[in-house]
Amino acid sequence: MRVSERAEAESAARELGVFLERRREQIAQRWADAPLFRTVFTVSRDEAVDACKAVVDALADVASTGRLEDVAAPGFDSAREQLGRMAASRARSGHTPAQIADEAAGLRTATAELLRGESPDPSGEDAREVLLALTVLMGTLRLVIMETTVNAGEELIARQRQQLLEVATPVISLWEGVVAVPLIGTLDSARSQVVMESLLQAIVEQRARYAILDITGVPTVDSLVAQHLMKTVAAARLMGAECVVSGIRPAIAQTIVHLGIDLGTVVTRSSLADALAYALSRQGIEVSRRPAGGDPR
Repeated sequence: MRVSERAEAESAARELGVFLERRREQIAQRWADAPLFRTVFTVSRDEAVDACKAVVDALADVASTGRLEDVAAPGFDSAREQLGRMAASRARSGHTPAQIADEAAGLRTATAELLRGESPDPSGEDAREVLLALTVLMGTLRLVIMETTVNAGEELIARQRQQLLEVATPVISLWEGVVAVPLIGTLDSARSQVVMESLLQAIVEQRARYAILDITGVPTVDSLVAQHLMKTVAAARLMGAECVVSGIRPAIAQTIVHLGIDLGTVVTRSSLADALAYALSRQGIEVSRRPAGGDPR
């Protein structure tokens, strides 16, 4: 870009910034009726207008610096917080980042109408330069909204994944002083961390002396899974609880032997029932069958 062209672009950007500041109220009133704002702020239109004003102020700040194409321009920082909440709300409603960005593109039309309306010569060179600056600025805003929407979606997915991990690894109280974690599915690093944290928390809250890790529902046991189990067992011991691993099927036992995994220091049982019986016996509790025909009370 030649020096003269750069100077003209900077001048148009500054003029656009002045326009946005001057017509802030009118722009906000028009934007408040756009789908991007109207469908988010359904309780009060004044709330939508205030949100629009915050975004207009941010755009005016960006225009005053001349960094119309820079998504990292400081002026966008204040808009990101507002746009982030809106984008997250629209994403929860099932809208894609592209759809939300298209709604943002519609904001340009209302702003351009106001810009043309106050120009003495809408077809003049100066007016076209300012309108071009507006187009560039709104295009950058569209990118910012897409970026914010994608980030909001990723954060939502991460929270949902964490919630699913917690739901998929419940800690069950089997008896006074005995807790168990029935594991189902693949045991990766993230899930192993959740298992350990949940189990240790349960040991503290319930003052458990025995913790059972039941791997009946774990399809395969490799060296990584065994490592995770050993870490959990060690952590439980540090909390004063003895850990029992149950649900070791013949196929898993053979795999552990072939891999050379040493579980010699870990108490193991073939089933959850056997592990519970072990924990009860260690506490001096004996469970026996009721004699046939005996009093059920």
